[in-house]
Amino acid sequence: MASLPRRGLVRPLLWGLSLFLSLPGPVWLQPSPPPQSPPPTELHPCHTCRGLVDSFNKGLERTIRDNFGGGNTAWEEEKLSKYKDSETRLVEVLESVCGKSDFECHRLLELSEELVESWWFHKQQEAPDLFQWLCSDSLKLCCPSGTFGPSCLPCPGGAEKPCGGHGRCEGEGTRGGSGHCDCQAGYGGEACGQCGLGYFEAERNASHLVCSACFGPCARCSGPEESNCLQCKKGWALHHLKCVDIDECGTERASCGPDQFCVNTEGSYECRDCAKACLGCMGAGPGRCKKCSPGYQQVGSKCLDVDECETEVCPGEHEQCENTEGSYRCVCAEGYKQMEGVCVKEQIPESAGFFSEMTEDELVVLQQMFFGVIICALATLAAKGDLVFTAIFIGAVAAMTGYWLSERSDRVLEGFIKGR
Repeated sequence: MASLPRRGLVRPLLWGLSLFLSLPGPVWLQPSPPPQSPPPTELHPCHTCRGLVDSFNKGLERTIRDNFGGGNTAWEEEKLSKYKDSETRLVEVLESVCGKSDFECHRLLELSEELVESWWFHKQQEAPDLFQWLCSDSLKLCCPSGTFGPSCLPCPGGAEKPCGGHGRCEGEGTRGGSGHCDCQAGYGGEACGQCGLGYFEAERNASHLVCSACFGPCARCSGPEESNCLQCKKGWALHHLKCVDIDECGTERASCGPDQFCVNTEGSYECRDCAKACLGCMGAGPGRCKKCSPGYQQVGSKCLDVDECETEVCPGEHEQCENTEGSYRCVCAEGYKQMEGVCVKEQIPESAGFFSEMTEDELVVLQQMFFGVIICALATLAAKGDLVFTAIFIGAVAAMTGYWLSERSDRVLEGFIKGR
């Protein structure tokens, strides 16, 4: 059997593999560029190291399975015991530990290759957890679960149950982060050990807390019922342990404009615009006006539009009045249009034909020339002996003759009588 590669080959092999994967392939093998997408969120180096170790462990599982032939068990045990911790297996695993486009993984692997070799050949027995040995103890990129920061301090609530189990400790498991607890809905406090606004303690003991929602408008409560309120949310008032909606429209809390009216809502209010007919109003519609707008008049309890066209006369000639909502306007009467401030009659242009400017005699000459061209063309075609064109030619001559005689018969007869 071929001799196994020496341990000194691992470093140049890894360097060559990393260099090859970083080079672009031939132009004809390059895929078309993918559509532009937002840049991915940058991961903490600890996450990169964890991914590298997970991929390394999968490679170990794959290579040990690939080398069982299923035949001579004694031979396999002898040979595989040598292969299990061999440099050959290490190289096979490292060849596929990072994806081609995972540059952070390749960079971390290049920086830590000596440590990986040292662990593989010398530290596996005493430190079987590669993640703990490489990422936490050697590279100092990660912290144990429930701790954070450069010194791996416990998260609020303790490393065993960070943030009381009701939140996420920022930077947990890494050498970064602030350790601040981002609590789940309903929980609050430094270590998520209290119930948040609008929630009450449904269950609590030394190590366990369950927060449930209060009745809708309650900001603090002793239970889930409507009558368990201790404090109300904004826009509500506490009355006999119940939260009652405040009608801001009946108090000075509402601040609407002069042409608006107030509408009460649960826990708040809205300002809506008055009708166009109103100068100030107490509600919606022209029947709730405090005063009518110009162009409107009080009719009963409503402000209605005044038809100015019943009294106003448009001063311009050919103008007529047109009533509008709250006013009127002067427009030109039908058949007239506005030009320079006055109404003038619209001129309808007469349709002009192609021969409208020609005299009658010129039209006669043009007709004779046109028919002459047609007759000559048909005569030329008939001269070739084509019976169809000959028949068309004779018919055209007969039609032309009949037209000429019918149009000129009176003149010919008159001239013959007078000797012309």
